[in-house]
Amino acid sequence: MKEWTIEERYRVLEDPEQIRDLYEQVSRSPYRQEYHVQPVTGLLNDPNGFIWHKGTWHLFYQWCPWGAVHGLKYWYQVQSEDLVTWKNVGVCIRPDMEMDNMGAYSGSALAAKDAVCLVYTGNHRDEDWTRRPNTCLVKMYDDGRASKLPWPLFGPHPAYTEHQRDPKIIYSPERKKYFIILGAQNKARRGCALVYESPTLADGWQFAGALKVPGFEDFGEMWECPSIEHIGNKDVLLFCPQHIYLPRRGAATSHSGYVLGTMDWDTLTFQPDGSFHVLDFGFDFYAAECAANLEGEDYAILTAWMGLPDGDYPTDDEGWQGCLTLPRELTVRDRRLIQRPLPELVDLRDGEVNPSDGTLPPVCEMELMISEGPFELLLFTKNGEGGMRISYNDAFRMITIDRSGMINRFNTEQEEIREHLIANPLSHMRIFIDHSSVEIFVNDGDAVFTSRVFPTEEENGFILTPNANGRIWKLRPAVKDDFVV
Repeated sequence: MKEWTIEERYRVLEDPEQIRDLYEQVSRSPYRQEYHVQPVTGLLNDPNGFIWHKGTWHLFYQWCPWGAVHGLKYWYQVQSEDLVTWKNVGVCIRPDMEMDNMGAYSGSALAAKDAVCLVYTGNHRDEDWTRRPNTCLVKMYDDGRASKLPWPLFGPHPAYTEHQRDPKIIYSPERKKYFIILGAQNKARRGCALVYESPTLADGWQFAGALKVPGFEDFGEMWECPSIEHIGNKDVLLFCPQHIYLPRRGAATSHSGYVLGTMDWDTLTFQPDGSFHVLDFGFDFYAAECAANLEGEDYAILTAWMGLPDGDYPTDDEGWQGCLTLPRELTVRDRRLIQRPLPELVDLRDGEVNPSDGTLPPVCEMELMISEGPFELLLFTKNGEGGMRISYNDAFRMITIDRSGMINRFNTEQEEIREHLIANPLSHMRIFIDHSSVEIFVNDGDAVFTSRVFPTEEENGFILTPNANGRIWKLRPAVKDDFVV
């Protein structure tokens, strides 16, 4: 695996031709996705600035163009009319000022009259590599122009460590005030969220205080990507606690999850109604973000990075890493978040496959109706052996995912088995398979398991227990993988 110098990782991309050869190399990879957003070259991580604005879905992601490495980050933009078919638009935010000289890090979006306002963390480092995280603003106008405010909205708060990032911007019409929530770490190395407020967007920002979440004062060492959403009649605090072990999560220490409750903006208190829940029970899911500008709806639209901080993947040597999950419809049911595939995804179906021959198309959707009793599905088998094992113990209502039988194994130090207890007996699964990913939706969204997988050409079979009836559809491409920078 390539060893990257700081100079290589933090090069400035001055001309698209600098990465054209890398794009041609990446395009030949057998693991390029057909209906998931993925990087043109290099590394993709957090989704950013997800928003519905004047008939178009705008979505950005963290992008390092040079290879599968975390270095100088840009915001790369994709667009969609239906959340299913996506096109590359190119770089929107460049780290081209002193305040963001080492990267335009994650953030969010808010719609304005004639623009989308993008708020992000400008990662500044001094010559001695001391970090100063700045909260910065870009206005992306409807005519395509992007204008960066040449100074930060505010800098880091001195009472907290240098880990202050991932601003989520919210406007409260009742209070006629803007709020920004930042992920942070206090001096005792405990994760938290900071709140800033202002009557105007471009100036006047003041520190309002730390978000109070009773019972979560000692929950991980850092909170990344915090957000507060209102879904149905519930407030939802989404965040990513780091450096904490959770039950049935193996050796993983970075998680993406949520707490249901009630938010009081006057006291900056989020009162939990229950415990922390993991959003996705698979191996590769992080930095979830909900689309902005869906006020008045009883649901949210969520996507996430199909990857992990500090993870390594088989495509790293090909010059790329990462993709985004399918956007999902998020609702509240029985004091839990429910994630469903978007109804529009059925438009990708491109012919049904006879499941009786046991051959798995490399890009497909599988739907299973499951009767009582234990259940097992093997995906990506080779001559009837190995593969990814999906099993269900009906006595305990336990679903287990085990990818240790794959030929290409990776991130094994975080273990290769995930388990989850489901609330109701297993009866239904929808499984979306792309060239290097699998997303499993259980019981109409009660649970989701998202994982990267890298099957070889010979790992193309599946085996299903007799108590399940299945249908399989090939899926047509939905992402234009054009070279746009």
